[in-house]
Amino acid sequence: MAALIRQLALVSESQQIPDNDVLKVSAALQKQATRDVAPLWDVSATVDTFKALEDVPQGYWPMIVMDDIGTPGAAGIHEDKNGQPFALITASSDLDTWSLTASHEALEMLVDPQGNRLVAGDSPMADQGRVSFLVEVSDPSEAADNAYTVNGILVSDFYTPHFFDPVFASGVRYSFTGAITEPRQVLPGGYLSWLDAGSGHWWQEVWFDGGDKPSFRDLGVIDQKATGNVRAAIDRLTMESTLKAIARGRKKADAAGLTPAILARSSASLATMWRQHINEILAGSRKGPPNGAGPGRRTPPRVK
Repeated sequence: MAALIRQLALVSESQQIPDNDVLKVSAALQKQATRDVAPLWDVSATVDTFKALEDVPQGYWPMIVMDDIGTPGAAGIHEDKNGQPFALITASSDLDTWSLTASHEALEMLVDPQGNRLVAGDSPMADQGRVSFLVEVSDPSEAADNAYTVNGILVSDFYTPHFFDPVFASGVRYSFTGAITEPRQVLPGGYLSWLDAGSGHWWQEVWFDGGDKPSFRDLGVIDQKATGNVRAAIDRLTMESTLKAIARGRKKADAAGLTPAILARSSASLATMWRQHINEILAGSRKGPPNGAGPGRRTPPRVK
């Protein structure tokens, strides 16, 4: 059975981001969704750019890039009054920073739109036994160090369904870039969240603030009726650390490819070739067929 198409709309209300950059990011997110995410998570998606929020058709989930969203906790994915997801993204003059954020939010909207999908597994804390992990596909490897590029645009790494496997197996892909090398691994700058049924508390394994290893923290009880979906509640608690991890850009990203500036050289060469070919076609059509013969018509023989 074919999956329903998830339609994302990228809208910039920022004064510091050029329209052309918005189009480049949208194209990169579409390619990431189709080429990288769809085969691993069985989702079908489109990502389109719209000039204004008022232009977004019904059925799309908007991703709005804004210069000022109040506090870091306001960034991330929320739900409207109809329970439909939308994302707020902090704008940045650095293309790498905001494209990475946009990719992070797009990935999580595609894999778990409602922000409450749980997968059972063994807790990282030995005394808890079995717990329910929240599916936050980008968070354990969310730091820019683990990002990669699509069309020269920096996008987020994300884990695969094998991330929740019970044991390690050689040759298994745990995240798209391979940065995550075993089930339920948290990398520097990232985190993992789960619900402990015994206490009813939410817990996290976090690797923030440059420590030499991750640590655990108790988030207590999260009442989704009061706070919205659990991912939105957790985002409010972690967004400041997330933005720090993302802000490092591609400088330390081993999987990052060429920059947009370098790729623009080959794009310019292609554009020149295409324009030359178009001009040749147009010049030929202006001359018309010989002796006034139209397409598919033979020139009548001369009478002697």
